[in-house]
Amino acid sequence: MAGKLHEDEIGIGEALARRLVASQFPQWKDLPLVRVPAGGTDNAVFRLGADMAVRLPRRPSAAEQVEKEQRFLPGLQRSLPLAIPAPIAAGRPGEGYPWSWSICGWIEGEAAFAAPFDEIAAARDLAPFIGALHRIDAAGGPAPGPHNFFRGVPLAQRDRSTRAAIVKLVDMFEADELTVTWEQALHTPAWSGPPKWIHGDLHPGNILVQDRRISGVIDFGGLGVGDPACDLMAAWTVLGAEGRAAFRDALNVIEAADDDAWSRGRCWALSFGVIALAYYRDSDATLSGIARRSIEQALGDASG
Repeated sequence: MAGKLHEDEIGIGEALARRLVASQFPQWKDLPLVRVPAGGTDNAVFRLGADMAVRLPRRPSAAEQVEKEQRFLPGLQRSLPLAIPAPIAAGRPGEGYPWSWSICGWIEGEAAFAAPFDEIAAARDLAPFIGALHRIDAAGGPAPGPHNFFRGVPLAQRDRSTRAAIVKLVDMFEADELTVTWEQALHTPAWSGPPKWIHGDLHPGNILVQDRRISGVIDFGGLGVGDPACDLMAAWTVLGAEGRAAFRDALNVIEAADDDAWSRGRCWALSFGVIALAYYRDSDATLSGIARRSIEQALGDASG
């Protein structure tokens, strides 16, 4: 498992990516191809030329997301105020590689965990993006399930996995504090409205920054339709207290972020944080750091 994040992932190098491009898209075979070091935990990502990215699933569960992204992202792209990596071409198994894959548009910027950004501006950019996503007609969209890590389900359905992760973090956090905070949030009324489109995985690894402003939102593996409060997790995963206040103010202009929605968003941030930290603490320092900060922000936000 050296260098791997998951037991079931396969190794993917530049040579394989080049062979796949050359055999299936020969018009692009002579373009430069370079691996993106922070390509994500479920996909290997390579920059192809100046304007494209090759996205190759590293494990079976990520392979299940390709058809979903190919089907829905082009339509969503037209209604969103921030750039997203909509697919340009659909790859198929070949060259010893077992799954479908994508070539997407390249978005300039660095991941928000690696680049400084203006929190207030980020809050005011994220709120319209989330609001626009939630307003898109969700008819026919995929309900939460394994394909999107069950993002957007009623929080009670994450109770067992969240508690199991808390037990694994007793050397890092007070388990009683985490458990009490989680249990308090579970008493928040569940979402009773119609399912809405959600990104499902809004954290600093999936937010791109250029010139201190958000330049795009990537990695729609968590895409689905469900409780829109799932996307409010960004208030704790991406922002600090000042940015969080600006985010809520901006969001309230666009869609009602009442106390129940805000509480569920905080609970989503906490659940994401403990589950991700328990899983990646020994294998991915970047995501572990994102997860730990999300927990700390959620615990420290007494107004949440």
